[in-house]
Amino acid sequence: MSTPHLRLEFPVPFVAVLTLDRPPVNALDWPTREAFVALLEELHERDDVRCIVLTAAGRIFCAGADIREKQALGAKPGDLMRADRVTRDAFFTLLDIAKPVVCAVQGGALGAGFVLAACCDIILASEDAYFAMPEIDVGQGGGASFLQRILPPAKLRRMMLTGERVPAAELHRLGAVESVLPAADLLPAAIALAATIAAKSPTAVRRIRASFGTVEALGLREGFRLEQGYTTELSRSTEAEEARRAFFEKRKPDFGGR
Repeated sequence: MSTPHLRLEFPVPFVAVLTLDRPPVNALDWPTREAFVALLEELHERDDVRCIVLTAAGRIFCAGADIREKQALGAKPGDLMRADRVTRDAFFTLLDIAKPVVCAVQGGALGAGFVLAACCDIILASEDAYFAMPEIDVGQGGGASFLQRILPPAKLRRMMLTGERVPAAELHRLGAVESVLPAADLLPAAIALAATIAAKSPTAVRRIRASFGTVEALGLREGFRLEQGYTTELSRSTEAEEARRAFFEKRKPDFGGR
């Protein structure tokens, strides 16, 4: 399923590319967020998808929330509460989906666009990419809850309080962006990385991915005990047996699937 502002493609086996395409700057309005959640829910259920690439068309990855739409909200009772809900759904569905998500950012990732990227597992960026939280310039805020997962406290506070644009190279230095690439290499690199992940045991990938959020909320001892528990569980699976056989036989494992 695709929608007017979202495209879904399958360039290589087990990898889905979800492209935001809402000119001119891929701003997120209410219908686009709802369609985004619906597509992620579809991909969550599909056995032929093991990893997702999130990217965007045009020169800007995502300029954040549609300011014109936000300005009009409130005229109808309940609008603000419903808008907040669909905004939360877009972010938390990205976090909760069973499949890893690689984000390929070109141009600007601003406000909700930056948060969208931060909810993905790995961010790749083009050399011209930049990130900002400019809501303070229009009397708004929000997003620190998500961004604190990938940014040092001082950088997060500076970005939130000044609205300044930070180049991808700086966020790469800080560890928030995994790598910075020429624009022409960005999407191919993201697809290649997703394909590498998709070639691993699907059960192990899902279990490890699901553990990230839980481990973040636990102390060291409790978190590692949780990881030991699912590792023991995974080691007894048929996929783990196949992975071990393939290792000793010096071949690629065959995990089945379409």
